[in-house]
Amino acid sequence: MLSFATLFVASCSSDDNNNSNNNGGITPPVNEAIVEVELGGPNQPNQVYIDLSTSSQTVVKRDAWDLGFATGDQFRVILNGSLQMAVKKLETTNIDEVQAPDASVAVGYATDASWGYVDNPTGILEGAGGGEGTAIAEISADDAENKVYLVNLGNEIGTDTPDLGYVSLHGDARGWKKIRITRNGNGYTLQYADIDATTHQTVNIAKESNYNFTFFSFTTNSIVNVQPQKDKWDLNFSGFTNYFPFGQGYITYYYADFITTNLHGGTKAYMVLLEGQDLNEAFETFTLDDVVEANFTTSATDQRVIGDTWRIGGGPTSLPSVRDDRFYVIKDAAGNVYKLVFRALTNDAGERGFPVFEYELLQ
Repeated sequence: MLSFATLFVASCSSDDNNNSNNNGGITPPVNEAIVEVELGGPNQPNQVYIDLSTSSQTVVKRDAWDLGFATGDQFRVILNGSLQMAVKKLETTNIDEVQAPDASVAVGYATDASWGYVDNPTGILEGAGGGEGTAIAEISADDAENKVYLVNLGNEIGTDTPDLGYVSLHGDARGWKKIRITRNGNGYTLQYADIDATTHQTVNIAKESNYNFTFFSFTTNSIVNVQPQKDKWDLNFSGFTNYFPFGQGYITYYYADFITTNLHGGTKAYMVLLEGQDLNEAFETFTLDDVVEANFTTSATDQRVIGDTWRIGGGPTSLPSVRDDRFYVIKDAAGNVYKLVFRALTNDAGERGFPVFEYELLQ
């Protein structure tokens, strides 16, 4: 099956892609393709953004950014959950006060989602905290309401070689920062420093209306390019901080091979779950007339419709594998509708982090 991967048209970045041809007309979407996603192997060092209409992918290192600043009318800031970042609001507005690490501010079994240390994994930005909306409260027009946050920078990208079929995503701890964010007209002002520092750095961050977020890196102390323009990608493959049911509530949990849809750009999706049908036959015979518009509803408020549902995670006596009882229907912001099925989780050698999917435009 992998021999058909030549159907896929890859690019290092889709930022320059558009839907117009050189004659000023509209370029029709790609009819079908098989895509080898460039996650980068069992350490999964990359975040990969897929645009189905052009069959292109944008590849960005997971550690290329730390904070994402929402555009549009919202004043919300997201964390890089692919690195297991977490934050805690402090009761001060003085960024130059010395702070100390707090081991509870982390991602894992011991962190209750209701504590609000990570962004709500649905992708919905609005909420009052406590596990709803962004972990960083809405940036207020009243500066006095914008507190300092203690920031756990999560973990570096792993470098260990895991057993065949498994992943090793986490490297050394990246340390801590403290931040304070205020409004700056229609943009943001970010103050940041090491937690033991008595001085700080400041950067103004403008909203980029063609993108969902403007991204900032503490490593480079600069604004960085991450996502393609908001109407030029549909799916993101990455490590992902999620919620996981535990007792009567939820804990924070980190997933490999996770797929989100471009919620803020208007991409929608749903799963077609089969009952005793052959996957290949059901996928081949599925037509535009079979699409159920109402089934897209959930994905309008949750970016995790695909999530980890496309694969079996494996266990002590079994390796992870692709599920063979489902495929997906994707609708992009332009109204193009595709059927999509996953074909591989590993490469031919059995190494994890080489997902492959096939899709076709329904028309």
